[in-house]
Amino acid sequence: MPDFLDLHSRTTKALRALAEEGMRRHGLHYGQHHLLAALWEQDGRTPGEVAAKLHVTTPTVVKMADRMTASGLLERRRDERDARLVRLWLTDAGRALREPVESERRELERQVTAGLSAAERDRLMAALGTVLHAAEELLGAS
Repeated sequence: MPDFLDLHSRTTKALRALAEEGMRRHGLHYGQHHLLAALWEQDGRTPGEVAAKLHVTTPTVVKMADRMTASGLLERRRDERDARLVRLWLTDAGRALREPVESERRELERQVTAGLSAAERDRLMAALGTVLHAAEELLGAS
């Protein structure tokens, strides 16, 4: 495997394991914090809108929303103008997770980048942004 892809894959797996552990402390499964973040940004999105925002499929969001509805973090409501659409809305419990989840993520980021100088961190973020943009361009071309 090419060095960059191998290192990136191993780093992603390690970071995901750490993030999963952190999210479990808040009663979440990995990935649910992304759905919450999409609704913290704009509550009342449709599953399709959330899926597009997160670059996942709509059935993935629906399945995740089922779990989160059952656990009291979300509720589904029919769209007021188009009854065919369902929108996802945060409950008070879902809104209350924003600060602790974002704090958890900031602390993890601080810990894993503690060995970097501010300039190194800035370069890393810029380089990852460039790689992400190139990957998204390639996905768009397929």
